[in-house]
Amino acid sequence: MTDISALAVRFIAECRAAGFMAVTAESCTGGMIAVAITDISGSSAVLDRGFVTYSNEAKMEVLGVSVDTLATHGAVSEQTAREMAAGALAKSRASIALSVTGIAGPGGGTAQKPVGLVWFGVAVEGRPIEATSRIFEDRGRAFIRTETVRTALELGIAALPGQATP
Repeated sequence: MTDISALAVRFIAECRAAGFMAVTAESCTGGMIAVAITDISGSSAVLDRGFVTYSNEAKMEVLGVSVDTLATHGAVSEQTAREMAAGALAKSRASIALSVTGIAGPGGGTAQKPVGLVWFGVAVEGRPIEATSRIFEDRGRAFIRTETVRTALELGIAALPGQATP
């Protein structure tokens, strides 16, 4: 079992223990968080759905990310990660939403937003939305995306009842 599989198993167990359904809202990972969860038998008990909103249009149409947020802060921003998580929670039966938006490379980075920058959003019903960023070492697109999945699951576990805050 890989460490990501082990995290997915723990995320599922913690969601089940809390009576939570989960939802994902993914951009740079293209559904990899949902795949990591659904690779585990029994995931249907906790995963309500996953949204892959790669384009700005999808973020707006599917999750309700505001055009002003995207114009002012960009797709890879704290504000967008927060709005993605809020939108996913609102458009599902879930109690916890994990969102990710970032620059997996190899291109697309700038001095202000380098390749490897990923913003994470975690929305838990009844609590303020948490957002945090990581800048992963630019060791290739696959590495950045894998580390994003790992981090999203870790943040999700930490946000569940009985866990430390993310």
